[in-house]
Amino acid sequence: MPIAIHVPRVNNNDDEVKLVAVSIAVGAKVSKGAILAQVETDKAVVEIEAPSDGFVLAVIGSVEDTVTVGNVLIWLGATADEVVPATKDEKSTRGSASVMPTAKARALLAQHGLDAATVPASGDRLSVADVERFLAGHAGDARTPASKQPPATERAPDIDGQLVPLKSEERGMLATVTWHRDVAVPGYVEVSYDPAPWDTYADAFKQENGLLLGPLLPLMAWRLAQLAADKPKLNATIIDGKRFEYAAVNLGFTVQAGDVLYLTVLRNALSNRELEFVNALIELQRRASGHRLTASETQGATIGFSSMARWKVSRHIPILSPQTCIMVAHTMAEDGVGVLGASYDHRVINGSEVAGMLKKLSRPDVGNRSKANYQKDAK
Repeated sequence: MPIAIHVPRVNNNDDEVKLVAVSIAVGAKVSKGAILAQVETDKAVVEIEAPSDGFVLAVIGSVEDTVTVGNVLIWLGATADEVVPATKDEKSTRGSASVMPTAKARALLAQHGLDAATVPASGDRLSVADVERFLAGHAGDARTPASKQPPATERAPDIDGQLVPLKSEERGMLATVTWHRDVAVPGYVEVSYDPAPWDTYADAFKQENGLLLGPLLPLMAWRLAQLAADKPKLNATIIDGKRFEYAAVNLGFTVQAGDVLYLTVLRNALSNRELEFVNALIELQRRASGHRLTASETQGATIGFSSMARWKVSRHIPILSPQTCIMVAHTMAEDGVGVLGASYDHRVINGSEVAGMLKKLSRPDVGNRSKANYQKDAK
């Protein structure tokens, strides 16, 4: 059966990207992991890889086209003569009874009390643009309750200025902040801790494994992933009044690359051993710094970790990523005391549970190293 390869989401809730390269032709045989195409936003180029061996059956779109996130971009088959499933023209307006909305579109539907089946979709996924078009066309519909009407357009300030279009990553941040404001019920908890045990553990780990870079933050992220696996409520969100606990821990880790803030994602984080995890996260940071992340490395976070210690920020209250319930913030106070905080979705978890998690995170899990050796190192 043919495999559909969809247009990936590069930044949170960014509904369109530009197709900048197609590396294969229809009929070509490709191997799993081969680069098939590239899409870009204003700052990042993301490679689309083949999920399996196969033959290219169809490429939907041309270089320089603007393509919609979630639409089928490439069809891949086990043989070159497989038939591509019949689909409607993705540019045409169609009913959405069987179309899955994107996360941002789902939130907008809920905000306005709309059923996805009543909103025409322009692609394989019902996008926020589809919902906004529907709302604009029904703004004066008497059947729509006043409380469900779309918000009025913001009035420009009575001061001279100009409107500047947002860049792709800025639109993504706007969408993330909007989800955090309109959907989650955010809280924040913060604890201070002695950084010496973590520093000692990280230094010993670096020496034992011959690492060139300090592994402190990756090691703390590894510990967070373990805690999330031990307490599934940390690795969850709310869907239709029920807690949705993710099957795997996809660790989101923020990386500042110039003026672009990425939330890189290490999927199924605990399929790695501690050293493998550290090396994988360091490699993600390197790729992000060069704006060379793949689609799977920029989406699907189920829990997050962020640090602003390098900027000597004394307090850091991060924004929750869509459909996550916790984002841990790490920094250092001016007196050298470590600070761990967490923004969390109070619909999923309460403050005492978050505080308990932060207390556990404030000390390393020495793993296979004996307590005696660890205490010796600490001296």
